[in-house]
Amino acid sequence: MPPAMAMVYPQDPALLIGSSLTATCSVSADHGLHAGSLYWTLNGKRLHSSTYSILSPTVLSVTLTNLSGSRQRSGDNLVCHGGGGHVLAGSCLYVGSKSPSNLTCWSRNTKDLTCRWAPGGQGETFIKTKYTLKYKLRWYGQEKECEDYSAGQPYTCYIPRDLALFTPYEIWVEASNQLGSATSDVISLDILDVVTTDPPADVHVSRVGDLEDQLTVRWGTPPALKDFLFQAKYQIRYRLEDSSDWKVVDDMGNQTSCRLAGLRPGTVYFVQVRCNPRGNSGHPTAASTPHSERLLAGSCDSKAGQQNSTLRRDLKQFFGWVRKRAYGCSGMSIKLYDQWRVWLQKSHKTRNQVLQGDKS
Repeated sequence: MPPAMAMVYPQDPALLIGSSLTATCSVSADHGLHAGSLYWTLNGKRLHSSTYSILSPTVLSVTLTNLSGSRQRSGDNLVCHGGGGHVLAGSCLYVGSKSPSNLTCWSRNTKDLTCRWAPGGQGETFIKTKYTLKYKLRWYGQEKECEDYSAGQPYTCYIPRDLALFTPYEIWVEASNQLGSATSDVISLDILDVVTTDPPADVHVSRVGDLEDQLTVRWGTPPALKDFLFQAKYQIRYRLEDSSDWKVVDDMGNQTSCRLAGLRPGTVYFVQVRCNPRGNSGHPTAASTPHSERLLAGSCDSKAGQQNSTLRRDLKQFFGWVRKRAYGCSGMSIKLYDQWRVWLQKSHKTRNQVLQGDKS
């Protein structure tokens, strides 16, 4: 096909997502072609004639609006066809977004920092783009560039050392490609606020004597934090064995033990502990609460059975009251509950003495 038969303009443009483009197909009158017999396709799909405009007997234009990101690495193929379907000329469109987004960072041990971001939008992944992560102390210090982009994940950079604590950093990503240059939003963070550690060590869950609605959870400081003056904050979550709904205890502070109260007697619970809201949870630890023999056991004595029924009703009301106030690791509610248990044991002894006196 002679090169002068047709030509599409513009050739291989780079465009932003959401922008518009008007392209023209110019044919040679010497070959007997007329603009009214031509049509356009985009990635093999014929475009509706309502997007066409005949500018002259030999020039047909097409207007594309609100462009989506490129769907293939080679760009989107915009092609001008003759009336018989043969290809006259074409152009590759590269549609993307310049600005990286969703920049987040985290530290494993307060000494390093890993940052990850997302490309500006669909299509940027198909345009060769250079990313540069930059950071500096907010109030002073020189702008620096992250150098390790080999973390195994795309759009990720790793800063292994030489980070200051107790002072905020400003961090951002710069991108450059065919579309030009752009910068992500700048985020500000303190390293201590983004620590995500390994799970706490040696998590143990045990019963609290014969208390049928409580469990004690104990754990150790994550190894990465043992040699550093960093006060870890812990979070516990727990669930029933046959449930997928977790209950979360957030107000742990830096203590390494907790008593869970208001649990269901005779039930297996799974418990997990993590350090800081961004930390990793270990494998669930399982433990069961004791069965409530006092509430479930029958009695052959009719009077004792009636008393047991009354006691069961009273205890059910009290448990409902306690559980509303002893949710999670509430020290004051647990203390009150323990005091009530002591009183209950004394009441049982008094009641047994009265029964024995009646029999005698």
